Amino acid sequence: MRGILLTLVLAGLGAGVLGAEAPAQSAAPKRGGVLNFAVVAEPPNYDCHANTTFGVLHPVGPHYSTLLKYTGDWKSMRIEPDVVSSWSASPDGLTYTFKLRQDVRFHDGSPMTSADVKASYERIINPPEGVLSSRRALYEDITAIETPDAYTVVFRFKAPNASALDGFASPWNCIYSAAKLKEDPHYPETKILGTGAFSFVEHVKGQSWEAKRFDGYFQPGLPYIDGYKAFFVKSTGLATGIIGGQFDIELRGLTPADRDQIADKLKGNAVVVEGPWSASLMLTVNARRKPLDDVRVRQALTMAIDRWGGAPAMAKISLMKYVGGFTRPGYEYALTAAELEALPGYSRDIDKSREDARRLLKEAGVSHLKINLLNRNVGQPYTAAGIYTINQWSKIGIETEHRQLETKLFFDALARGDFDVAIDFITDHGDDPNLQYVHVLSAAMQSPMSYSQHADTKIDALFERQKRALDPAERKQATREFEQYAIGQAYNIMLFWWQRIVVYNKRVNGWQLTPSHYLGNDLTQVWLEP
Repeated sequence: MRGILLTLVLAGLGAGVLGAEAPAQSAAPKRGGVLNFAVVAEPPNYDCHANTTFGVLHPVGPHYSTLLKYTGDWKSMRIEPDVVSSWSASPDGLTYTFKLRQDVRFHDGSPMTSADVKASYERIINPPEGVLSSRRALYEDITAIETPDAYTVVFRFKAPNASALDGFASPWNCIYSAAKLKEDPHYPETKILGTGAFSFVEHVKGQSWEAKRFDGYFQPGLPYIDGYKAFFVKSTGLATGIIGGQFDIELRGLTPADRDQIADKLKGNAVVVEGPWSASLMLTVNARRKPLDDVRVRQALTMAIDRWGGAPAMAKISLMKYVGGFTRPGYEYALTAAELEALPGYSRDIDKSREDARRLLKEAGVSHLKINLLNRNVGQPYTAAGIYTINQWSKIGIETEHRQLETKLFFDALARGDFDVAIDFITDHGDDPNLQYVHVLSAAMQSPMSYSQHADTKIDALFERQKRALDPAERKQATREFEQYAIGQAYNIMLFWWQRIVVYNKRVNGWQLTPSHYLGNDLTQVWLEP
């Protein structure tokens, strides 16, 4: 199973996209210095298990460890141990056994054992009352977690899962202290206690996050830097901040305009890297509200949007660039352009598509539809996507109220269902279909990331089928059926997939561009020129 997974990951990351590489490292890593980086969203709370925003993972992630982790750049991604010394899987794919390192300690000095891993995963799979686990649907196949000794953890599955190893390598599965969770299962929301390379110093709300090297880190000689400081800024200030030296790097991604401005001003002191990005924006339709419970209305919303004509223009001004379905364009399991064109919303004849959309609205009795569009107040790419959507809907007579909220209030509104349509996203640490499709499941699946809350269990059945397919050809066929049906029902409406562009000061070394802004953020390999 490990071989199947890594084959698919590498095939997906390398397909159809070219990227610029960072310059080769020419000197031995140096110790010392503080890495300053920007984050354009602030954590609503500190809990890895509950959150889905980079605004948590970038400042919080370096404090924690996971069982496995992805390493390498976008062309050489691989799964390697983090706090495990070795692992194995049974031939039937129903049992995974992990041997833990015996030198891992929490920042308070207490040893990490199998009890901590068990408690952390149980919190993800069966969260206590009042605790949110955003990815619990991805781990529903785990039926038991056994700890035969202090440094062995055994996971039992009810059925084979093609994404099992990918799940164990998720950067969101932070390992928490079992003792602290027993005292208070909510402690990760407001307190930091991990086994990562950096210990917590200070969070100044609205301003910054500060961390320092953890001298008890289990990897000898790491990290190289003394610490890091994350600055919470507006996206409009990214280029100015890097040019002015306020921070060295922004770990998510910049627009082409920001890239050009920074490269021009810093000249030889700027490093520009580009590559594929497993990230996209979509419209999530609140299927519990009328008339949005009518498939004709939902299809009209998607058929008004000119994706093929809009993508080149959006690529010049935003992070958005590619047209696709629910998996990244170029990935092995992604629908082809020809397959997409046969689905609602993807016709290249936009005039005909909009004519059909107006007809559907009329048939549904809502020729003059008004939409409350919920969005984040993050300029890139959310504001750009909101403005584009409003413009496209106006072509078929839809009136839209654009409501932009800061990150916490936005996610609170999503969870409450306080919207007609929301600018949502599909992005995680990789291209695996399970990671993408979990956003599209029905309310019956109780996936906290599926905000449409529709009642269509056929989508769940198709999800289950592709998840069990260990043979790549069988899974490819199953994912096509899933996407074609889900796109047609339009509970979730894809907009564009993104391009990842990172520009940083050349004093930063050891940082690698990955296809996800959720990966490569433990900062253990980063070092700074004086």
